[in-house]
Amino acid sequence: MTVSAEPWPVELRLADQKSTLIVVWEDGRTDELPAEYLRVESPSAEVQGHSPTEKQTVPGKRDVTIKNVEPVGSYAVRLTFSDGHNTGLYSWPYLRKLAEENETVWAAYLAALAEKGLNRG
Repeated sequence: MTVSAEPWPVELRLADQKSTLIVVWEDGRTDELPAEYLRVESPSAEVQGHSPTEKQTVPGKRDVTIKNVEPVGSYAVRLTFSDGHNTGLYSWPYLRKLAEENETVWAAYLAALAEKGLNRG
């Protein structure tokens, strides 16, 4: 098997009552990404805005689940969440970034919630 410069997933599956997306990468790494984390870090313009200063802090998603996983070509996946959100396309590099930077990104999210007086719900 040839491993590309940016690893691609070889398997995506839902676990834990659809609250976790499991990603198995071609380089052998396996990541478990909680639905809440994926939802609040959605690559959609609704969440990310059109510049870093426009990024939204999305509260109240503790109990969100993933209703559908839909491949988009060979480069991304569209996730539909139980709250109806489905506009973000999770490219393979973005999914890998979320996996590799999970602790840092999650800590920044929790800090932003606290700073704004919001909660995970």
